Amino acid sequence: MPSDYADAALLLMDVQPGIVDRLPDPAAYLAAAADAVAAARAAALPVLHVVVGFRPGFPEISPRNQAFRNARLAMPGLTEARPSLAPAEGEVVVVKRRVSAFAGSDLEVVLRARELRHLVLAGIATSGVVLSTLREAADRDFQLTVLSDVCADFDAEVHAVLMQKLFPRQAEVLTRAAWLERLA
Repeated sequence: MPSDYADAALLLMDVQPGIVDRLPDPAAYLAAAADAVAAARAAALPVLHVVVGFRPGFPEISPRNQAFRNARLAMPGLTEARPSLAPAEGEVVVVKRRVSAFAGSDLEVVLRARELRHLVLAGIATSGVVLSTLREAADRDFQLTVLSDVCADFDAEVHAVLMQKLFPRQAEVLTRAAWLERLA
């Protein structure tokens, strides 16, 4: 493992059927994500799977929460893992209750226990979980890398603005190919 990534983990976030299936080309996204996961595993980087999930009856969702109040109706399969990217034995699955991977989850406890200080972010949506997790992780002093082509958004223009203008202020933004070269 390259020294730049000795304390790194790949966070694959919100890659769940109810989310992936809303993308214009789910198969292309899944192939890119699978490639990144395979590379992380080959380089012995931990892969953490972050999923959004709720208890039966959705007690965590307030009627005032615009982002989630219709989640149970609008996104079937929301709380299921994506079968083609199922966690390997020993990989941690973090269940979050809000947009950020840190909100309502034990992510920080897992990261501290494993002494992981560098997060490689990938997931759906760029303007949702990736943005919220990046901002919160930066405030918690994590080193950050964003895999631009292993993130996706339902608005291509928003994705481009975040990758080109906002994310570089707090993270290194790399394509999957550039990241794979660093791992080699």
